[in-house]
Amino acid sequence: MKKTGAWLARYALEQLGVRYTFGIPGVQNTELYDELNNSESITPLLVAHEGGGAFIADGLSRLSDTVGTLVVVPAAGLTHASSGIGEAFLDGVPMLVICGGIRTDIPWKYQLHQMDLHQFMRGITKATYMIERQEQIVPMIFDAYRTATTGEPGPVFIELPANLQMFAAEVGTLPTWQAPALPPPASASQIDAAVALLREARHPALFVGWGTRDCLAELSALAEHLQAPVATTLQGFSMFPANHPLHVGFGFGEAAVPAARAAFADCDVLLAIGTRFAEIATGSYGVSVPERLIHIDINPKVFNANYPARVAIEGDARVILPQLLAALREAMPAAPVNSALQAKIAADKQAYRQSWYAHDSKGRVNPARFFDALRAANPAEAVTVVDDGNHTYLVAELMPILSARSAIVPTDFNAMGYAVPAAIGAKLARPDVPVNCIIGDGGFRMTCMEIITATQNRLGIVYYVFCDGELSQIAQAQEIPYNRKPCTVLAPVQIDGVAHAVGAAFFRIAGDADLHKQIAAANAIALSGQPAIVEVAIDYSKRTAFTEGVVKTNFKRFTLAQKARAIGRVLVRKITG
Repeated sequence: MKKTGAWLARYALEQLGVRYTFGIPGVQNTELYDELNNSESITPLLVAHEGGGAFIADGLSRLSDTVGTLVVVPAAGLTHASSGIGEAFLDGVPMLVICGGIRTDIPWKYQLHQMDLHQFMRGITKATYMIERQEQIVPMIFDAYRTATTGEPGPVFIELPANLQMFAAEVGTLPTWQAPALPPPASASQIDAAVALLREARHPALFVGWGTRDCLAELSALAEHLQAPVATTLQGFSMFPANHPLHVGFGFGEAAVPAARAAFADCDVLLAIGTRFAEIATGSYGVSVPERLIHIDINPKVFNANYPARVAIEGDARVILPQLLAALREAMPAAPVNSALQAKIAADKQAYRQSWYAHDSKGRVNPARFFDALRAANPAEAVTVVDDGNHTYLVAELMPILSARSAIVPTDFNAMGYAVPAAIGAKLARPDVPVNCIIGDGGFRMTCMEIITATQNRLGIVYYVFCDGELSQIAQAQEIPYNRKPCTVLAPVQIDGVAHAVGAAFFRIAGDADLHKQIAAANAIALSGQPAIVEVAIDYSKRTAFTEGVVKTNFKRFTLAQKARAIGRVLVRKITG
């Protein structure tokens, strides 16, 4: 049978269960958009900017069983999207990037948008695919999807030339999609080695990351069997509920909250699952990892990269954790409930929160009070989408996340502006639960116009814009050593004007007294399908444990001469102003 390339691409995406595509039609993909418009199962969504489209696709992939898919044009469309593609690549998030290509059936050079797309994409995708004939389209898209979703997930790039989209060719019998099986289990010897260490442990602890996103039941059972405290990475901070008595928070080293530092102080066996021990997760590598480290990850390249593992097990946590749990239960009885440990964790958490409550915010919004009000106004399963900045660590330290996979945040790529569009992807993934976005005024300026997409599609998202007039995470890092803040002070933005422009409702929280009323009003608007933008006069004068800890960790690494220079500069600038 004869089919156009656009029809074949649509068929492949329908087979894969893709529900949405994101992008902007252009010269090299109008045929594909016309076909997608005929689909009964795929909705092509127009975005304001391809960068926003990529972040939307990322948010959808993180919180649903479908893979976020871009349909963009080459050159500007692809380069605009590259930040979102890069975020997905470093954060281990699957994504399909389908890019129209220049015509390959004509001899002319310097066509519109002509560039080496594959060279550009190789550094931020797992693989790139160049389709040369119609019969390649379906199997190649299937192979790309398999690559994106197996092993450590990530984005893949597919170039589909415009002429193949337009014209029909004989393709024969079309394949149907067969989902790949889960990876194999670990060897018995590896599991036995891990169990042997855990049996001998006096103070075991768990450190869990994004790789455990579908393993809450097994994580809870492991922690309870061992009576081990559980810390998470930043990306994994919604993998273990904050109201579990063994949850201690994000991180466990110098940059962690007191509950985590205390609970991990005597750790003699660490079970790390689905984490790379990357810079943010370790507070700039400021954690003390015991020699008896059990490291489980789907990507073998992470083993021994930063901390040597006594036992390294390559595999999918969905397979390995049930294996380990079964072996552990057979090898040792469950530890008695450690009431002293649980009471200490609860007391440390409460004391830390009280330190925030006691802080004088001088009429502005106290972060702890804000997050307590937000938590009280939303069900446990509500989704929190967080941007990059000082507020990232406020959320990680002060916002109790109670449901697995109910919070997402950019991590290793750390793209500011991520959260506005990613919240759209989150709402498409979870249309029946509230979605709240936490973003700073700097990040909001980057992508706020993407809220038009939420308005157009009746997606009731609440955007909380933390306004302090600075790029505060970096401004704080500048203020200590430099006593100045070059290029981190922001010009004022009329947030209410932005809300009017994009069709969102607007609310303002000027102080703690406004919290409950304004959050309730924003939630009510969101229920109607209209986005809401809430300007929050946040107080950033108290630093997070993460910020203080990272500064201390990095300062300790300086040589004596480097320390002297840094201290001398601080003193001189404090005196001279």
